[in-house]
Amino acid sequence: MSLTNIDIFIIGLYFLAVVGLGIYVSRASQKDSKGYFLGGNSISWPFLGLSNASGMFDISGTMWMVYLLFIYGLKSVFIPWLWPSFNQIFLMVFLSIWLRRSGVMTGAEWITFRFGQGKGATYSHLIVVLFALLSVLGFLAYGFAGIGKFAAVFLPWELHADPRTNEIIYGLILTFLTGLYVIKGGMVSVVFTEVLQFVIMTFACIAIGIIAMQQVSPEMLAKVTPEGWDKLSFGWYVDLDWSGILDEANKQIQTDGWSLFSIFMMLVLFKGILQSMAGPAPNFDMQRVLSSKSPTDAAKMSWFVSVVLLFPRYMMITGLTVLALVYFMPELQAMGPDVDFEQILPFALANFIPAGLLGLVVAGLLATFMSTFAATTNSAPAYVVNDIYRRYMKKDADEKHYVHLSYAVSAFFIVAGTAIGLFVPSLNSIIMWLVSALYGGYTASNLLKWYWWRFTGMGYFAGMVAGLLVAVPMMFTDISPLFGFPILFGICLTACVAVSLLTPPDDMATLKNFYLKTRPWGFWAPVIKALQEEDENLVINKDMVRDLCNVFVGLIWHTSLAAAPIFMVIQQWQPFALSMIVIVLTSIYLKFFWWDKMEDYPACSKAH
Repeated sequence: MSLTNIDIFIIGLYFLAVVGLGIYVSRASQKDSKGYFLGGNSISWPFLGLSNASGMFDISGTMWMVYLLFIYGLKSVFIPWLWPSFNQIFLMVFLSIWLRRSGVMTGAEWITFRFGQGKGATYSHLIVVLFALLSVLGFLAYGFAGIGKFAAVFLPWELHADPRTNEIIYGLILTFLTGLYVIKGGMVSVVFTEVLQFVIMTFACIAIGIIAMQQVSPEMLAKVTPEGWDKLSFGWYVDLDWSGILDEANKQIQTDGWSLFSIFMMLVLFKGILQSMAGPAPNFDMQRVLSSKSPTDAAKMSWFVSVVLLFPRYMMITGLTVLALVYFMPELQAMGPDVDFEQILPFALANFIPAGLLGLVVAGLLATFMSTFAATTNSAPAYVVNDIYRRYMKKDADEKHYVHLSYAVSAFFIVAGTAIGLFVPSLNSIIMWLVSALYGGYTASNLLKWYWWRFTGMGYFAGMVAGLLVAVPMMFTDISPLFGFPILFGICLTACVAVSLLTPPDDMATLKNFYLKTRPWGFWAPVIKALQEEDENLVINKDMVRDLCNVFVGLIWHTSLAAAPIFMVIQQWQPFALSMIVIVLTSIYLKFFWWDKMEDYPACSKAH
């Protein structure tokens, strides 16, 4: 790709700004470990929301979503529910509040808060630390490879004649620049640099969407898409026939295994709802929740992620897609069976983005890599220093000691993730399957921990181990993670329940403290009875129906936020207007039945 001098100047200015800002604000995090890991719980929820949205705005995921929109049209809005993308709705309605009330620093520390200090709690604590650190390594390795490949395509300098070596050198440079401010500043540096990165990326997204609207008319788009491409509705089958337009797209739908779209959606909802109700995995998303000033701020932060992320991101996704559909179709057809949808992004940028703006867009895309890498890196020292070193090795050291050790841990994980990333071309499928397997095995244990008092630390540990023992062998089969999930979940759930019932209940004092601070709904009757013997005025959580109704309305709101920018860019004004009306109506509902009902701590709480 050819970059002008002004483009190169803008990219260089971006690097100076982001590294300089990260180092400048790092002073706020150097006082103690809480400042380093959580920003001292002093960062406002809008900044945390922008930071979290930036961390989710990875370019690999964005390009996957471009491919989905290209092939599946408006129906692609539902496919990211595989992650599940709508978990932010469960977080904003109730789970962020429950999680933040604990006052802990990490997901592993939360396990101790829930299960106490017994053998089961210790085992569970250690396996969560292991889960978190394996996830960090996997994502850092994948991110390193992605940074290098992207930069080698879009930056103008050939640093080595061998393409693979060129990618590695670029990856090392960008990893080093990101590591400078992450290691030095911890959460504060990560948040403020990610806010800057998100502003840049948002501007780039809007620009790409506007350019696509100027270049592609609805009539031009209709000629290169099958009937039903621009419709959200679907039947038993996906009902998109690409014959005569791009025959390979029909084969890709068969390869994906999503032709029976109704069955696919049933499985996606089953998996997505269970994983969302289990709460966030111990990664950067959880760290943002725990970093918030208060429980209600945590909920507002989770809400704000969807507000600021969906519209601009889908403007970019749609803009790239429609430009490729209209102008890149001959090249894609000529590729035959070897059609490569990853070429959409460089084609669209090289042919339609003017000088100056191109530099800003490339800087924004690099920002998505750096923000995800930074957020992932920041979560590692919290687990090693707070959950292993402080708990088992040196409990009463000076806070500066823990902060300095965190520098070393961050550096170690960056180096280790980079080293693994050097082998990603051969290990990529194993790394991503390992992450998928871990998250699949994570669901049952982390679902029950919120809603069932009799679920024990040993039951939690058994469910997590069962998930690993079943999921890891699945990596070496052709079983889809989606279709294998019900089996995996059933085995893990059986292990959780059986071991919990075969082992003594956890200490009642621990359970009472957990319920008193968190106040979840679910099956907590014996704990509530014990608490009411001490305080007959104790108020229990009776908001389950209201919360689940808010989740349902929130899901409609979330889907409309994703669909509206697509309708806008493809200039389908009637569905766009309908989507905006739905957004307004659901927002009004949520204002009265969610926002106005939130409270930091429940009535009669002795916990705060």
